[in-house]
Amino acid sequence: MSWACSLSRKLRKSLARWLAARRVARAEPLRLSLGSGGLDAPGWISTDRNVLDITCEPDWHRLLKDRPVDALLAEHVWEHLSTDDGLQAARHCFQALRTGGYLRIAVPDGYHPDPNYIAAVRPGGGGAGARDHRVLFDCHTLTELLGQAGFSSTLLEWHDESGQFHHCAWDPGQGMIRRSRRFDPRNCNGSLTYTSLIVDAIKP
Repeated sequence: MSWACSLSRKLRKSLARWLAARRVARAEPLRLSLGSGGLDAPGWISTDRNVLDITCEPDWHRLLKDRPVDALLAEHVWEHLSTDDGLQAARHCFQALRTGGYLRIAVPDGYHPDPNYIAAVRPGGGGAGARDHRVLFDCHTLTELLGQAGFSSTLLEWHDESGQFHHCAWDPGQGMIRRSRRFDPRNCNGSLTYTSLIVDAIKP
């Protein structure tokens, strides 16, 4: 990579961080979408790793200036982290949130009964983006990790050990999960072709 390209990338990163920090300072309520892939949602500030590496404590301080966050949203982010990094990131989320705030988190569901689904989403799987998946969570392992970080978890959509699907009513206005029972177009014929394990992790 030439020095000009390297400088250009650093400048873009600095600009993105500056713009995000300005939005954070003005937002009310303060809601962050983590690893959003450039997708904007009304009322949420979208971040990606160039703005906020969720495993890196200084990044949180740089962006928030210790301002407490009302809500965090992470759709299909944690499966890209190792177990240790995932726990570290969850602890940073817990520290960033105000009391009563929440992290809405969605990951591929390790108890999904369709072997084609599992083959697509498992670490190194054949699905889009799965080559760098590090962990395949189920409802037990994800809530255990979140509990270790201090959260109290409420399952919203999940399969149990027998492959039975369960769901609770949840408000997309409080954090849209596109890869879900209601909103994934692959489920339009009434089947559950693609669902996620979705949890609201609340800071007591």
